[in-house]
Amino acid sequence: MPPMMPGVQGAGALSDAAVAEALRQAKSLVDRDPLLKSVDAMWNANPMRDVIPVDWAEVARALRIVWLQSFSDPAATIASATALGANVFRAALEAWGKPASAGWERRRRRVEQGGKPAHDKRFAAPEWQANPVFRTLKEAYLLASDWLVQRGKTSPGLDAAERQRLEFHLRQFVDAMSPTLLLASNPVALKRAMETGGASLANGARNLMEDLQAGRLSMVDENAFAPGRNLALTPGKVVHRNKLVELLQYTPQTPNVHARPLLILPPWINKFYIMDMQPKNSLVDFLVKQGFTVFVVSWRNPDASMEDTTIEDYMDLGVLETSDVVRDITGSETLNVMGYCIGGTLLAMVLAWLAAEGDKRFNAVTFMVSLQDFSRVGDTAIFLGDGAIDAIEAQMMQRGYLDSREMANMFNLLRSNDLIWANVVNNYLLGEKPPAFDLLYWNSDGTRMARAAHAWYLRNTYVENNLMVPGRVVLKGQPLDLGAIRQDIYAVGAEKDHIVPWDAACADQPARGRQGTLHPRLLRPYRRGHQPRRAAREATGHPSPAQRPRALGARCREA
Repeated sequence: MPPMMPGVQGAGALSDAAVAEALRQAKSLVDRDPLLKSVDAMWNANPMRDVIPVDWAEVARALRIVWLQSFSDPAATIASATALGANVFRAALEAWGKPASAGWERRRRRVEQGGKPAHDKRFAAPEWQANPVFRTLKEAYLLASDWLVQRGKTSPGLDAAERQRLEFHLRQFVDAMSPTLLLASNPVALKRAMETGGASLANGARNLMEDLQAGRLSMVDENAFAPGRNLALTPGKVVHRNKLVELLQYTPQTPNVHARPLLILPPWINKFYIMDMQPKNSLVDFLVKQGFTVFVVSWRNPDASMEDTTIEDYMDLGVLETSDVVRDITGSETLNVMGYCIGGTLLAMVLAWLAAEGDKRFNAVTFMVSLQDFSRVGDTAIFLGDGAIDAIEAQMMQRGYLDSREMANMFNLLRSNDLIWANVVNNYLLGEKPPAFDLLYWNSDGTRMARAAHAWYLRNTYVENNLMVPGRVVLKGQPLDLGAIRQDIYAVGAEKDHIVPWDAACADQPARGRQGTLHPRLLRPYRRGHQPRRAAREATGHPSPAQRPRALGARCREA
């Protein structure tokens, strides 16, 4: 489990001297607490840890902090708890009173026939609204959850980072306490068990044993997809290979093609075929049918022998060398380029380096859900503090790489209801097999990260944000200044992205021309998540005027 972060800060600001002293000692009380150490040790020894990667020691720590801080204002705490009790009682009266007057069966039918759905999709089943028992349980849970998280938000004496950490682990706790996760309090699971004569429970137990044996939570039917069978089907071939990458060129599908080719740089934390899923949602397939000559970099999955691979190797072998090959094959002096996720961050560094060298090989640039300014990374910051980075580096020193499962667990916790608990209900309580979903298959098909390159990346981006300071990052002998980049830029941010916040991907600071940053000519937010889908097809590196938002970059600057 990740080591605990620094504890409560600024506790001396509390009025009650005794409480202030208790809060000043919270870090030592929590970090050295034998109970929390036992929780941590037991959970690390528990095989369920690999299936459900919640850090229960951090959750216990967050609850302890809230408990300690409740003494800072006992009157307010009592008033808040009393209000919570009153709200729960009111919700119970409403749940039991309305069905009694209107008729439970009629209410159930109305919900089933299109009544107002529950706001929380965990409680979308009609029984959560129509059955007074389950409705009371749901309302009590939601009210108590909101109350606890609000206590964390209003806790005094915490700096911004500690408050964010506290809120995150409180949300992890309330998500894990959902009544949907217990058979006895999940009406859908109970109904399924009765309909199947208990077979769903046997299937769920079988699914759990299989996941425990595999050491991970199944999120997708892994037998439903395979590259070359129903994914990555656009015709193409490998035209270049080195120790770090393979360069794929896709066969043109139009009589004439654009003179300037397109090079796509996917992230190296996942496989290249995110750009070429099924034909119905393949960006590559769309582009070649529009007359583009498309090249895609496929990164090698590192092992221990590649631990000394550096970020400069990724520049040289992954971008500079492949772009030279593209120019040799096509005969074009310039090419358009697209960087997706971490591939876009690498691309920004290469563009700054080329600007310093006076090399103008790249024409138009597209950034897909990519960060250059790491000052706003959302809840990802919870996992990438100094202590967590030290732990990651220690793991990489032992193995020579960071295992893909470590990154996957972090990303899954950022959306635990969707990516963890929904699968717990589906797989174990309902006894269903995971769904067949191409994006989840790709998401589970992760890669390892080479030690040297990944340690450099984490330190210089998430920890120190060095790309935002001109000259602080020096690669291949050149200090980098993102403000020197002058290409036309099309930046795509996804509004529901849980990894790269959409406003950070759209880079509103560069839109203002701040020194040391990019100067994008076009910014576009997108409603979906971190994976490019059909709307991403617009990002070809040189959008037409008809594709431009009415106010250039305006939507990306909205709060």
